[in-house]
Amino acid sequence: MLQKIDHIGIAVKDLNASIKLYERLLGTNCFKIETVATEKVVTAFFQLEGIKIELIAASEEDSTISTFIEKHGEGLHHIAFQVDDLKRESERLQVDEFQLINEKAKSGADNKLINFIKPGLTGKVLIELCADQEFI
Repeated sequence: MLQKIDHIGIAVKDLNASIKLYERLLGTNCFKIETVATEKVVTAFFQLEGIKIELIAASEEDSTISTFIEKHGEGLHHIAFQVDDLKRESERLQVDEFQLINEKAKSGADNKLINFIKPGLTGKVLIELCADQEFI
């Protein structure tokens, strides 16, 4: 079952400039920058009242974030929901005819195990499911 919003992902071209912008906007400092080699991205996280904001920039030209920005421009990329049991929640959603992007969950930023729901079935919003890896 989806528990709460874990974070909101925002696709950006220039991570350093975006960090400075969001530090001013949110009135708080970026608390973590992390490279996710498997996704070819670099992420920067902000904490705001229990919800994280994740800025996502391509670390390589052929990353999915590069493709996303080419098609849609910078902006909202996904909304991530925390789940207790990613495997069970993925199975529940598939029974309810939602399609997942990956057959199996994979490691993501912030020590999370992740998967995404295809946005064609969610009103064009990319939904990420995430669970803490230490509890898996």
